[in-house]
Amino acid sequence: MKRKTSQREAIQEVFRQQNRPLGIEDILAQGRAMVASLNQATVYRNLKALVEKGWLSQINHPSLGTVYERTGMEHHHHFHCHSCNHLFCLSGCPVSADRIAPEGFVVEEHELFLSGICPTCNAEQVLPEIKNS
Repeated sequence: MKRKTSQREAIQEVFRQQNRPLGIEDILAQGRAMVASLNQATVYRNLKALVEKGWLSQINHPSLGTVYERTGMEHHHHFHCHSCNHLFCLSGCPVSADRIAPEGFVVEEHELFLSGICPTCNAEQVLPEIKNS
């Protein structure tokens, strides 16, 4: 039983350290740095348990598939960087769903995904141009 506990603790620590939505591959790679015996089946099993307990929520991203993030944050949206493939949380919500929905529709929830290049990757792309000038 202790082994499963240490593996779940490692998965939770990955989310604490990253503080952003993560896919299975990221969770597995970073978790293995803490617990070498961590495997994909264990990650899936623990993610399911953490979602059921309300510690994580599941996000279905249009291009990344299923990713997970910590619960307890205010309503927010996400930005996907095409360069580093990270998914970032954006604070706040610019959408007034009731205003954009056609008359008679009742909006119960919504998701907005932005994509492009994050500031870190953008800076890395600009720096080589400056060096070559």
